[in-house]
Amino acid sequence: MKSKTAAPPAPPSRPARAPRSTPETAAAPPPAGPAAQEDSTGGVGAVTRALRVLEAFGVNDPQLSLAELSRRTGIHKTTVLRLARTLAADHYLVQTEDGGWRLGRAAGWLGACYQATFNVQEVVEPVLRELAIQTGESASFYVREGGQRICLVRVEGPQAIRHHVRIGAALPLDSGSPGRVILAFSGESGEPYEMIRRRGFHLSLGEREPEVSSVSAPVFGLHWRLLGSMCISGPTARLDETRLTELAQTVMDAANRLSYAMAGSQREPMQIGRPATWHP
Repeated sequence: MKSKTAAPPAPPSRPARAPRSTPETAAAPPPAGPAAQEDSTGGVGAVTRALRVLEAFGVNDPQLSLAELSRRTGIHKTTVLRLARTLAADHYLVQTEDGGWRLGRAAGWLGACYQATFNVQEVVEPVLRELAIQTGESASFYVREGGQRICLVRVEGPQAIRHHVRIGAALPLDSGSPGRVILAFSGESGEPYEMIRRRGFHLSLGEREPEVSSVSAPVFGLHWRLLGSMCISGPTARLDETRLTELAQTVMDAANRLSYAMAGSQREPMQIGRPATWHP
């Protein structure tokens, strides 16, 4: 009986040569698994970075260079380029002839949809509620209607004794801090309006109603268009001039947050109350 001859061992295989790297592949990070694709909040990191690229644009930025997008977002230029090209494929960005980037028609459509479905109450009330909690006083948002100011949204404070204003109430513009602020940032000349524009807020004690005090700041929309004024109000016995001055920055900060919310932006708010950046 013939025995089978064993096959000779296969020669050792040569190690596979690594593919030549190109500038594109050399800079790209290694692919990550599903868990690594999520950020610390549970969201998808690539989506978050893409939104940061879109939010880098401001109302005074018709286009931005790749380097500027990288600087504003804090994302490496190679990654920004990949994100921009992906966004451009769906018309959220457009690359200009000189290599810059601008917002595309899809981004404009989202803005139009936002404006069409915008609910002032849903945006204003949370900011007023937070302000009322911070200050312990009632908070209101006023808009101009002809020669009057209208209380559009109001959140009552937690104090048992407080100043009451009915939503929809029409009050004079030239009496009380909310109206004075609206006049000042509508371009009214003379004092106290020049001072209000310099400080970015106004306080009043017993001006419209005896024993009622308030402090107000302006609220803006896109292109620094004045939308109205935000205020807190209460009894003068509790809100004397010293206390109103202490709370003025809190009111301005809240008005600043509301300004960006009304403009539909999530970018870091700039400080309002800086006359050099305001134009009537």
